[in-house]
Amino acid sequence: MNDMNFQEFLEIAKTAAQKASIEILRIYDSGDFSIEAKSDDSPLTLADKASHLAIVRELEKTGIPILSEEGNSIPYEVRSKWDYFWMIDPLDGTKEFIKKNGEFTVNIALIHNRRAILGVVFTPVLNDLFWAVTGEGAFKNGERIGANRFSQTDRGLKVVASRSHLNEETQAYLDELNEPEIVSRGSSLKLLMIAEGEADLYPRYAPTMEWDTAAAQIIVEEAGGMVTIKDTRDPVLYNKENLLNPYFLVSGRQKAR
Repeated sequence: MNDMNFQEFLEIAKTAAQKASIEILRIYDSGDFSIEAKSDDSPLTLADKASHLAIVRELEKTGIPILSEEGNSIPYEVRSKWDYFWMIDPLDGTKEFIKKNGEFTVNIALIHNRRAILGVVFTPVLNDLFWAVTGEGAFKNGERIGANRFSQTDRGLKVVASRSHLNEETQAYLDELNEPEIVSRGSSLKLLMIAEGEADLYPRYAPTMEWDTAAAQIIVEEAGGMVTIKDTRDPVLYNKENLLNPYFLVSGRQKAR
């Protein structure tokens, strides 16, 4: 694949995310709702499906296979042979959608050799468009973004975590830091806070799926940060047989200790 194709694919992915957003907002703005779980006629499920269909319509133009949270399950023996494929989460941030706080996203990533090499994240309510392509930097609404540079021992590092329910592993990580400040946000925006320099660290020591993180990971990496498996320097990889992510740490530009 040459650079021209990547730019073409980037524009297609941006268009797909924005068209999906129109479908999501049409349902999101259609009235008050409170849904605790997905049911076939819930606004959340309708928005998921409408977004999925809008994205697939655009991405099919590339001729590249598509793996979506809302699509059909594809056996590992099939997808393991894919050279390139799109990984999408048509609506990331279930709780945020139900709360109507606007902190949900559309995530589209292009995967090659188990790494995300192109990512687009769009926030329908906030109307922010993030993207990155390997080797070309990370952008928000056309402006280049970059992760913070810091040392692990710095006082008052901003750490993305849930104020309401910290699990033991996350609390243990926080206890090692010097008076960290806890900040919170929904969906893949948590990773993008690191990419933008709005936070320094995001320990995700709880379950996530590959489509939750793929698009945002390449944006973090192109912003100078890292998304590494817990207690290692190894990057989170994609298209595993089990699509559950390992626990991971998102970090800005950490100086050597």
